Amino acid sequence: MSDAREERQKKLEALRALGQDPFGKRLDGAQPAGSFTSRFAELETKPVLAAGRVTALRSMGKAAFLDLRDWTGKVQVYAKKDKLGASWPVFENVHIGDLVAFGGPLGKSKTGEITIFAESFTFLTKALHPLPEKFHGLTDPEIRYRQRYLDLIANPEVMQKFLKRTRVLSLMRRFLDDRGYVEVETPMMHSIPGGAAARPFATHHNALDMKLFMRIALEIPLKKLLVGGVEKVYEIGRVFRNEGVDTQHNPEFTLLELYHAYGDLRTMMELVESLVVSLAKEVAGGTKLPFGGRTIDVTPPWPRREFGDLIREHAGADPGDLDACRAKLAGRHVDAAKLSKVELIDELFGQFVQPRLEDACFVINQPIEMTPLCRELPGRPGVADRFEMYAAGFELANAYTELNDPIEQRKRLVDQAGGDEMARAGKVDEDFLLALEHGMPPAGGVGIGIDRLVMLLADSPSIREVILFPLLRENKE
Repeated sequence: MSDAREERQKKLEALRALGQDPFGKRLDGAQPAGSFTSRFAELETKPVLAAGRVTALRSMGKAAFLDLRDWTGKVQVYAKKDKLGASWPVFENVHIGDLVAFGGPLGKSKTGEITIFAESFTFLTKALHPLPEKFHGLTDPEIRYRQRYLDLIANPEVMQKFLKRTRVLSLMRRFLDDRGYVEVETPMMHSIPGGAAARPFATHHNALDMKLFMRIALEIPLKKLLVGGVEKVYEIGRVFRNEGVDTQHNPEFTLLELYHAYGDLRTMMELVESLVVSLAKEVAGGTKLPFGGRTIDVTPPWPRREFGDLIREHAGADPGDLDACRAKLAGRHVDAAKLSKVELIDELFGQFVQPRLEDACFVINQPIEMTPLCRELPGRPGVADRFEMYAAGFELANAYTELNDPIEQRKRLVDQAGGDEMARAGKVDEDFLLALEHGMPPAGGVGIGIDRLVMLLADSPSIREVILFPLLRENKE
């Protein structure tokens, strides 16, 4: 046991000896610490009650100044022995990190700081570990991500970032609900992973003796709902992809998927542009967003840029000339010899084009091979009626005019699975195809990465900054 923990253990026993429960009880009526600043003119001289964590303690014998913090902010407390009376012996066992409550009139100290002049004291929880020595400036990413609770205590801006994330989700739901979309929940475990090209996490259901996969997308069940007559539907849910981890990827992430019967890609363009602009104004105060020391402009209308033109412009290669594409990647030390056409073009775009897409834009008209669930663009054989929305150098949304031809859809899924033999082996979702054969209306659909959207709106260049508990390597210590 460390000396600090041993000292706190002694204080805990001292509290019990005084008849005080070190782990407290219900407390009603506490006011948000942030309100004491915003409503000071209204509350000055009036009794208030605040509860929170002690983050600073300056003792002066028979008096003390404390900083008390809750999730709305911080307030100073001035405690005196003669005012607290019988509670003073309990107060003497307070450490930084403990959870306590003070009541008393609100005023200002001699230095002009808003202060509660304590007349009552309640002990709520004894912290058996001290806060990190440098908690006021806790910056070590390893500690911050592994022990997010310390990060939230030490860095108020982190707390505000995650409250901002919550607000983004709330505003997004309100935006969609107001447009007549309905929110649903669909299964997280599927017998066949579908809706995206990604490596799934596999699991096993013991009672049914079934191999299952954690979903990689929300698309297939939502399209079945379109068949069933749910014409405007969305889900905000967790999806799982057994792939790499970097500043833009976490194996478990949050996705919005939405489908609009009788709509198409243009319907989705208007929706995504309106939604992102609305969120930017509500959450970030405007359409020019600070991000990683630069400014990202999401002011509408967003430009439409052709996928092939962007590759020719930035990579200096035609996407139809696969040898030239491989040569360009070789110059970036990428071994492209075994990449399929789709993998090759996607890698070329990621290497040469994506980092240059700073301000919000729609990238349109990708090769149809990249999108097996998308319709071809009318009059453009081999081209998908699709967009990807980019900002700050990363993809935030992916949308299609959805393929609802069950015969063409079967052909593409069989090709994706590796041919008829793989289809007969159960690698094609026959229930989805059966649903399409009953008639899915023409539709537009979109997926939006919530984590990346929050990254953009909260000036957070790493996805780990906007996920409360990102996946980390096992701690061997």
